[in-house]
Amino acid sequence: MTSRALRPANAALYEEDFALWSAETARLLREGRFEEIDIEHLVEEVEGMAKSDRRELNSRMTVLLIHLLKWKFQPAKRSGSWENTIAVQRGKLEQLFLDSPSLRTDATDSARTVYRHAVRLAGIQTRLGPKAFPAECPFTPEQILNEDFLPE
Repeated sequence: MTSRALRPANAALYEEDFALWSAETARLLREGRFEEIDIEHLVEEVEGMAKSDRRELNSRMTVLLIHLLKWKFQPAKRSGSWENTIAVQRGKLEQLFLDSPSLRTDATDSARTVYRHAVRLAGIQTRLGPKAFPAECPFTPEQILNEDFLPE
């Protein structure tokens, strides 16, 4: 018997109709019909969910850092739009942390990881260039996430 013959019947649905595969997999899980579940693809999807949350953390952290840098290094150009973007990103990060509290501990690593990219983008947006910004992040993780913090 080949491994293909052992594949659950709904494994083919994964490639053909992801929405239907998802609904069918959920139904099989609820009914406790574990032997019929397409485990291989289910594991891929669960792993993908964790990666997706980390990508969202990094993306939101990048946008937040860009705007904090712009706020600090271009005080004459501060705007309600920048302040709004900072508040929105912090709010979205808080929601992410409520849904996945373990990601809060990853925020420090995320800020370190994305800082160089945030500097590059802030340099482009401000036309100051990346050398106008510190090599290391000038904000603590607590400041980055503090809804009342705006750098002077």
